[in-house]
Amino acid sequence: MFHTEHFQSSFYPRAALPGEMTIEPSFGEAVIDDLRARGHIVTVAPPMTVGRLTAAIRDADGSLLAGATPRLMQAYAVGR
Repeated sequence: MFHTEHFQSSFYPRAALPGEMTIEPSFGEAVIDDLRARGHIVTVAPPMTVGRLTAAIRDADGSLLAGATPRLMQAYAVGR
């Protein structure tokens, strides 16, 4: 069975690859095997390499909230 449900890629140069996913080994072999059994094409990436993000938002009261991933050598979330 082939599944087409997936999250669209949104940042260049990544492309949407229906049915394919990248996962870190920390999810465990049982989860990875189950995903493959459900028809997903699974690529296991090195640990701590998937999911890097920095984000900032202005709250309704004008406060600025920001966060940066600990997965990068240098990551900052700043605003003014």
